[in-house]
Amino acid sequence: MTERAQDELFPDLSPPAKAGVARKTSGEDGVAPAVVDPALATLAARVPRALRFGTSTWSFPGWNGFVYGAEYDEARLSRAGLEAYAAHPLLRAVGVDRSFYAPLTARTLERYAAMVPDDFRFLMKAHAALTTPKSVPRPAFLAAAPQAFLDAEYAQRVVIDPARRAWGEKLGVVLFQFSPLGERVLRHRALLIERLADFLHALPRDVHYAFEWRDPEILGADYHAMLASEGGLHGACSHPRMPRIDAQGADPEARGPLVLRWLLRHDRAYQAARAAYAPFDRLVDPDVETRARIARLLNDAVGRGREALLIVNNKAEGSAPHGIAALAAALA
Repeated sequence: MTERAQDELFPDLSPPAKAGVARKTSGEDGVAPAVVDPALATLAARVPRALRFGTSTWSFPGWNGFVYGAEYDEARLSRAGLEAYAAHPLLRAVGVDRSFYAPLTARTLERYAAMVPDDFRFLMKAHAALTTPKSVPRPAFLAAAPQAFLDAEYAQRVVIDPARRAWGEKLGVVLFQFSPLGERVLRHRALLIERLADFLHALPRDVHYAFEWRDPEILGADYHAMLASEGGLHGACSHPRMPRIDAQGADPEARGPLVLRWLLRHDRAYQAARAAYAPFDRLVDPDVETRARIARLLNDAVGRGREALLIVNNKAEGSAPHGIAALAAALA
């Protein structure tokens, strides 16, 4: 689709002006969804149902007017905003990031499940204890956590089984995100891939598991063959430490959805993006090249009859929901 045609279909990707909008505090009840522009609803209806788009968490006041019906504060959105988020026609999934820092309680998981429709899907990050080797310095938030690197029993007991019980089919993917592992780990890459195979083999087979890296050295034919053999998925991400998202070698015939996360531009670090893009209410740095790469991957997945789950971060272009709308227009 040409840029002009996209403009005619979806002429305004910017949120409406906020003048006169009352700010809602965390002491007030409820979060109202934004009124959906008919052109946006038409655009969403043209997206194949096999494609699900979502954002990395949902508690951003800057999404007022596009996702939320008023300027609610972050605390209120964190507690009560998911239902309004899930009412947006383009947002049929969400990334749950807080589970990376500490496992979620059964009550929290059940509360999230009650806020979304049956067709909604969660991409839940596994607890970081599962992806942090002993030889790597531990972040402060793991100070009291057990040593559980690739511990299948811990993964099933603390992460997978609670999510399966609370979410059922709404559990789309459990994502194991690995921070940079360091040379001491990478020089034993073959052993790491063997251990990944053992880990996957021991996990329940009725859940999709994706593995996302910050070390390109992990990628290779043996890694992808191991995932294919054990039913795992490569989580392809747009991140400065990794090859381009369409050059990471994901197997198009994998058993499960295509899992993509659009996190950052290749020329901007996380903190710099956060400072430049807040309050995340508009596209600041449209990344047309990455958008085109992702669109090709999604179109290929649809052509093969495969589902796809794309999670977009605000730090990719400035505003994740607006980036998703621009991508949907490109796909249309």
